[in-house]
Amino acid sequence: MVVGICKLALFLPGCQSLKDKRSVLRRIKDRFFAHFKITLAEVDDLDLWQRAGMGFAVVGNDRRLIESIVDKAVGFVESHGAAHIIDRTTEIINC
Repeated sequence: MVVGICKLALFLPGCQSLKDKRSVLRRIKDRFFAHFKITLAEVDDLDLWQRAGMGFAVVGNDRRLIESIVDKAVGFVESHGAAHIIDRTTEIINC
């Protein structure tokens, strides 16, 4: 079994309140789930308006496939436009 874990630090330049932030993140999470069937969760910077820590995990049996899915998922978030990725941490674990 192979587990891919990814944490993203996002900058949300257009957000002026937590309500704005939640709205942007909801759109990103909904589109992310619709495309990949993977849940993206807010895991850090919960009370900051223009920053968000988001994370997701992928499980499978092929390391190259897991790495590919993680890379495509990160690219998808990056292409959304409302958020800029300022940091990325990825860990691939063989169990």
